Amino acid sequence: MARNSTKVLVVDIGGTHIKLLATGYRTPVKIPSGPGMTPRKMVAAVQKAVGAWEYGKVAIGYPGPVLHGKPVAEPHNLAKGWVGFDFEKAFRRPVKMVNDAAMQALGSYEGGRMLFLGLGTGLGSALIVDGVLEPLELAHLPYKNGRTYEDYIGLHGLERLGKKKWRFYVADVVTRLKAALEADYVVIGGGNAKLLKDSPPGSRLGSNANAFRGGFKLWQKRTA
Repeated sequence: MARNSTKVLVVDIGGTHIKLLATGYRTPVKIPSGPGMTPRKMVAAVQKAVGAWEYGKVAIGYPGPVLHGKPVAEPHNLAKGWVGFDFEKAFRRPVKMVNDAAMQALGSYEGGRMLFLGLGTGLGSALIVDGVLEPLELAHLPYKNGRTYEDYIGLHGLERLGKKKWRFYVADVVTRLKAALEADYVVIGGGNAKLLKDSPPGSRLGSNANAFRGGFKLWQKRTA
């Protein structure tokens, strides 16, 4: 955990895994998370996993809403205690935090008006318009039959519906949200994006590696 002020450690927090990469390294490290993962346990696990990596700044993708660089709600798929936790004190480094979907969106952006949807344990979402990043919370909005978007195209939806029906609903949700938000294109990321046979019209598959790219961008100048 040596300091190097120019190097960034990116921490991508998911409901089942936490993925790590730092400036100058090529191979990400993955550690398990889950419903017992508190922020203190996360920091300890990250510090143990990265060992002697050098970094002087930390970028965190958080699976929940973030305001002014801090969590404002507890994550749905992890333990409690994240709101109010002092991440800079715990890491002993400057920290920038955004929603995890927003971080992956930032790394996926190729100009114009882009909607990002992250198909993972839940459903992440973000919009970038002319370089300006706007995290969204679409997952828990009503969709069909008293269920939310996340209930249909998150992990529980995949398990409940099976792949064929799940793919149908992913395509439907992409089409609806692209039209509603007037996006030029949609990028579909997250761990379950690989289960899609084809990208719905007007969309393309992203890469989980883009989360790391977005984390590094957080410490660069504005994307506009």
